[in-house]
Amino acid sequence: MKRVVKKLAKKTLGDIYDKVVLPKHYGVAVAANVKRGFPAKNLKIIGVTGTNGKTSAAFLIHAVLRQAGYDVGLMTTVAYGLNEDIKPPIFHMTTQPIEITLNRIVDMKKKGVDWLVLEVTSQALSQFRVLGVPIDIAVMTNITHEHLDYHKTFNNYVQAKLKLFKMANRNRKGRRLGIINGDDENAALFADEIANVIAYSMQPSDDKTIARPVNIKLQPTSSSYTLKIKDDSYDIVCNLPGRFNIENSLIAALCGRAVGVSKQDIEAGIRSLKEIEGRMTSVEAGQDFPVIVDFAHTPDSFSKLFKDIRPLVKGRLIAMFGSPGRRDKIKRALQGKIAAQYADVLVITEDDERDEDGLGIMRQIADGAVKEGMTVGENILLVHDREKAIEAAIKQAGGKNDMVLLLGKGHEKHIYRADGEHPWDEIAAAKKALKKVLAKPKAKAGRSKLRKAAGSRRPATAK
Repeated sequence: MKRVVKKLAKKTLGDIYDKVVLPKHYGVAVAANVKRGFPAKNLKIIGVTGTNGKTSAAFLIHAVLRQAGYDVGLMTTVAYGLNEDIKPPIFHMTTQPIEITLNRIVDMKKKGVDWLVLEVTSQALSQFRVLGVPIDIAVMTNITHEHLDYHKTFNNYVQAKLKLFKMANRNRKGRRLGIINGDDENAALFADEIANVIAYSMQPSDDKTIARPVNIKLQPTSSSYTLKIKDDSYDIVCNLPGRFNIENSLIAALCGRAVGVSKQDIEAGIRSLKEIEGRMTSVEAGQDFPVIVDFAHTPDSFSKLFKDIRPLVKGRLIAMFGSPGRRDKIKRALQGKIAAQYADVLVITEDDERDEDGLGIMRQIADGAVKEGMTVGENILLVHDREKAIEAAIKQAGGKNDMVLLLGKGHEKHIYRADGEHPWDEIAAAKKALKKVLAKPKAKAGRSKLRKAAGSRRPATAK
């Protein structure tokens, strides 16, 4: 009987959402556009969607178009603004409420904006938060497991993402161009929704129409490669580390090429971007080992990040992270599993747990790591308070060959707990912890029981 009631309740809630909530979102979007006279009309917009990489790709596109002399607007998870006047966002969401997006567009148009680079989420597409926004070029970075707490099924998630490409295809004044990750298993679905397609791939190919990087050189703080497409080649230096940022810089180069940006400006534009807050951000406080803050919080982003980082770390890799409450529960054990395959020590902590049991979330993450051979109390440390967890992670580093990764919060300025929203700054917290640990030379000299037990763990998958 309980199952039947639950099923009916879910169906009823779903019906209410589809028949009441979504029409309300649509009405709000229409009213916002009418009130402002459809301000995005005739604006040239590059929309970037995907599970991971959206923000970095958007910043790189912005840098390329700026290098070419365009006045370029930017709206992302991390920041918004025009040209170099970039500000932090107001709300804890990627694509802002449509009223705010349109107000910013009005302001940018008054200042003579040529292009807008817009990060677009699946929820924004579902809730009509980009209604009336003409997409000239649509970008798909990748589609992996995320936001199923909202979309319920992976197919619903993919269908929401596809809306961006349908919007671009309906824009008869635009290029009707899609730039697609050809390595993604959903690539064909996106290609089918738009008139013109440029695909990129990290895999070798004889097809010259597919953009691909060759002669890749990965460094701890950057990468370089040659981009090949048709008979053209570009010498790319990207100051955002990791193979995943090679993919993001490929997107920027292809957007620039589609717009008509010169080879020299594409290369210089990508090279000019030194850092994005909370995206592989190095934290310096006088220590002799690297401490990196990154927004990685999905199984896919974990897999890519750890796979790239592990070969660059000669010593021990220490990773600190958590997983949000009231969100996709399936990914928690996966995060622990993936991290355990590469890291020597895991420090598991809070991450926007909201009103869910934080210790319960941490144990679910730990379960995934335990299945990979790690042990709670030896090389898994459970520290609920995130500030203390950062300090605990830093204490595990023994010298210049070790690395500490602080994952999940990145640029975000708030953390959500049971009693509501609290101010948060991961980079500032890391600097504070570093200063505290460095001020205690005796504590630094001795190894904790955990560090003795953990030793140097180099899993076979990381070699």
